[in-house]
Amino acid sequence: MKGFAMLGIGKIGWIDKDAPKPGPLDAIVRPLAIAPCTSDVHTVWEGAIGERTDMILGHEAVGEVVEVGALVKDFKPGDKVIVPAITPDWNSVEAQAGYSMHSGGMLAGWKFSNFKDGVFAEFFHVNDADGNLALIPEGIEPAEASMLSDMVPTGLHGVELADVQFGDTVAVIGIGPVGLMAVAGAALRGASHIYAVGSRKVCVDAAIKYGATDIVNYREGDLVEQILDKTHGKGVDKVIIAGGNVDALGQAVRLVKPGGRIGNVNYYGSGESLCIPRVEWGCGMAHKIIAGGLMPGGRLRMEKLATLVTTGRLDLRPLITHRFNGFDHIEEALMLMKDKPRDLIKPVVIM
Repeated sequence: MKGFAMLGIGKIGWIDKDAPKPGPLDAIVRPLAIAPCTSDVHTVWEGAIGERTDMILGHEAVGEVVEVGALVKDFKPGDKVIVPAITPDWNSVEAQAGYSMHSGGMLAGWKFSNFKDGVFAEFFHVNDADGNLALIPEGIEPAEASMLSDMVPTGLHGVELADVQFGDTVAVIGIGPVGLMAVAGAALRGASHIYAVGSRKVCVDAAIKYGATDIVNYREGDLVEQILDKTHGKGVDKVIIAGGNVDALGQAVRLVKPGGRIGNVNYYGSGESLCIPRVEWGCGMAHKIIAGGLMPGGRLRMEKLATLVTTGRLDLRPLITHRFNGFDHIEEALMLMKDKPRDLIKPVVIM
């Protein structure tokens, strides 16, 4: 089969590989829509997870089941399915402890384009199919459904990690597609003021649509000072980090009130360490809680998030700014995520 791969750090290209085979609990899926991610950019061009050679890229997809293992009960060839970016091993000890995304080790629930070939291929393998696939509900087209594989669950997990409550004031650092879903999630959770940090007009317009009350342009001055000024020096109850460089964590600590929470879903692709400002962290005693986590995967998560779309509570159409038709456009779509033109939020390749 044909696949688009990381050939080595800083190198990408098309390769041929043997088509995967399913184990007794697994499925083989043919993609219907796939989306490149900034994580793919970190992986290839920053070497964020180390050297990977001839590894097929991609972890965001919806597709059609073409083959299932003998013990798969709930899915069959022909089913149209959402495939989460995180596909845990559900019988693992870590899953039983409540951290399925780390089944088999830290971040090991993230298998696609990390520990095994990803979804930018004519066929791809899904472990534990009954636990990791979800049927695409009627009324959601494949391009929109592909947003449910990573962008929606990651953004909403930032809201969960920050524990946003009714009436909270919330800052969202970074309003790419994940940050936009964090804005939407904070609004769904009842936040009062939502300060969205970003500069590109297409993202700003989408953030306002999703519920942002204030836009903070980091190109016009220090984002912390701008938000502190808007809050009369008090800061915010919660911060969600969905973008930015290694300085983002320190900015969040400076922004959040004592007793507040920071939810980090940002993928720091470079740098040796993240710094916490000592004084603003109350010399270690400010009760400013930092929680960082990989999004939960699995079937139940996908099914629940899909209902937000089918009931009209979450509109995914503003996320998709670039659509390509045909498998051969994968490289073009990936390079958009690398270069981030001003009119980009998210590209999708439809088969």
